[in-house]
Amino acid sequence: MNGASREALAAARERLDALTDSTSVDAAQLAEELAAVTALLDREVSLRRVLTDPAQAAEAKAGLAQRLLGSQVSGTTADLVSGLVRSRWSQSRDLVDALEELANTADLTAAQRAGTLDDVEDELFRFGRIVSSTTELRAALTDRKATASAKGELLRSLLGGRADAATVRLVTRLVTAPRGRSLEAGLESLSKLAAERRNRVVAVVTSAVPLSDTQKQRLGAALAKLYGRQMHLNLDVDPDVVGGIRVQVGDEVINGSIADRLEDAFRRMAG
Repeated sequence: MNGASREALAAARERLDALTDSTSVDAAQLAEELAAVTALLDREVSLRRVLTDPAQAAEAKAGLAQRLLGSQVSGTTADLVSGLVRSRWSQSRDLVDALEELANTADLTAAQRAGTLDDVEDELFRFGRIVSSTTELRAALTDRKATASAKGELLRSLLGGRADAATVRLVTRLVTAPRGRSLEAGLESLSKLAAERRNRVVAVVTSAVPLSDTQKQRLGAALAKLYGRQMHLNLDVDPDVVGGIRVQVGDEVINGSIADRLEDAFRRMAG
């Protein structure tokens, strides 16, 4: 993606992360519904063009999306899609690509919550190796004459009970709706998404006063260096926080008044 589409996708990723960081959101259901919207817009070209028409007002496009989807998907999904169509897209197809990526990311988030993301990443890799080394299997999964249901049944016989549920969903969507990609390219893309999700860590940051943009950047960089992984900051303000700042990463709580490991980061933030 280029230009406006790249910016729109980046914003959509942030909105998805904010949603799925909440345990009240069913990430697997969100993935299923986003995948259904992806299929709809991939099939309905005229609708896709209307929803990405830069000449149309953003709120009008969002309203259309709400009317079309409001009774078909959850409010969370409808709101997320409405946000997507408010953005500008360089090409109408970019919107569908973005929706597909968000659906896959939501499924990977579901696996992460279940503690099976490492398994999913490994299963995607191993399935790709099997496909590349088994000519007959690849031919069956990419046969344009075979129906989606037949391919789905084949995948269930291969993966059912042997792979994580998220892996089965991801691979089934890829095989039954390849959208012009090769199977190998699709599996590589899924593996990359899984690796990115595995390397993302959420830090819940509670501070006595709101942090400035510079402080957020410095704290994020310091935590990333400390943990050796990409950090996503969820920010909250509580005047009663002891020491001015409290950081929770997983089960580990770091209090700003006693955390020697972040002393340098706090000193730089103060400066």
